[in-house]
Amino acid sequence: MPARDRGAGPAGRRTAGAGIGDDGLVIGTVPATARLTGALLVLAGLAGGVAPVPTYLVVGGEELSLATGATGLLAALLVPLASAAVGFLLLRAAVPKFGLAYAAVAGALAVGQLLIEFYRGDSSTIRPGVEVLAGELVVTSSVSVGAGWLLTVVALCLLVLAGAVAAASWSRTVMDDDGRVDPLRPLLTGLAVLLGVTAVLALALPAADVPDQLVTDPVTGLQTVVTREGPQALLERPGLALLGGLLLAGSVVLCAVVAPSLRPRLAAVGGLLALAVTVLAAGAAGLRDALSSAELSWTVPGGGSLLAGAGFAVLTVVAWRARRTPPGEGPGPRE
Repeated sequence: MPARDRGAGPAGRRTAGAGIGDDGLVIGTVPATARLTGALLVLAGLAGGVAPVPTYLVVGGEELSLATGATGLLAALLVPLASAAVGFLLLRAAVPKFGLAYAAVAGALAVGQLLIEFYRGDSSTIRPGVEVLAGELVVTSSVSVGAGWLLTVVALCLLVLAGAVAAASWSRTVMDDDGRVDPLRPLLTGLAVLLGVTAVLALALPAADVPDQLVTDPVTGLQTVVTREGPQALLERPGLALLGGLLLAGSVVLCAVVAPSLRPRLAAVGGLLALAVTVLAAGAAGLRDALSSAELSWTVPGGGSLLAGAGFAVLTVVAWRARRTPPGEGPGPRE
């Protein structure tokens, strides 16, 4: 059967144009579990989208909310909005491997974030320390969870579940293209790994820190630098936070290696999109922390995470728009 006729029946269809690009894209069988993945992504997006509104945590009697200014809203809503939009496409069985790749990568990244959230809401009082939570510099002597934290945990659990279902659905979902972008994949992979390592190094250190104070002795006029205790670095925290940080770091690097190699091209776009929104959200959260408190200043790692997220976004656009040969001159779809 000619490539242009495959997928024209009830089992699938060939999709071209409409912003996707005429690269010989063929869509065939889309299992019900792929649509289930889409539904889970939409639910995760809804839960995550509502989470910034109610109280996130109550630390030392102070109520904290994720919705702190425009930057705080961007950090809190970036991943939920992307998840809901991709999930809606997947529910319609449009470009299914794009949605499955997004779900698989987002789910892998959410595992570490979920453990970190459990630490913040439950275990952070075991070893109290200075933390930056929702843009506030606090001491975790007493912590109680609010509805915002519960919704955040639910959203992350749904993302992890969506990732697991997406992985199970991958081999049974038929979608391929003519492979004309394959020569660019090594370059995309190299750049993605470089950005992934940069993101890990940036996320491992506080994005907003307490600056040192310069104190002048009124008698002698001698100036000394007084170091103030700042927030704990990601890998300096104990228990679940340390495990979550290690899993998050490993997932970022692993997904940066795997995402650009996914077939078809739009699957690579989905994987890179998940990396981009996750790293950008972390960078925006660091900027929110620095802007919302006069006691905090933005750090070089905070800027590095934003730059890494922006780099992943650029790679996503490049993979989406990439053309190695003009339409109609490349090899046909794989059998």
